[in-house]
Amino acid sequence: MRVRKQKPMGERMQILRVVRELVTTKRNFWLAAKSLRVVEDHRGNLEVALDPIGAKPGDFVIAIGVSAARIAAGNPKITTDLTIGGIIDHWDEERWRN
Repeated sequence: MRVRKQKPMGERMQILRVVRELVTTKRNFWLAAKSLRVVEDHRGNLEVALDPIGAKPGDFVIAIGVSAARIAAGNPKITTDLTIGGIIDHWDEERWRN
């Protein structure tokens, strides 16, 4: 029997929930005016995502990972490996956890 190893959050497109805004006092040049969000997967694992969309805490979002995250951010020079690509209109916690 073959067991597939679970990929880390930033390695694929997936559904995540926004937990809160992330505020930093100093940032890399390419992140200077960008919104950052703490997001969680269905297991409660946390990660930071760039948010060009304007998602709010509690929103379920589609997150795009790895090199596609920089393209989704609108600039391939931005240093990100996880970008929020859209807010999901109809999704609920029960569906997300299962």
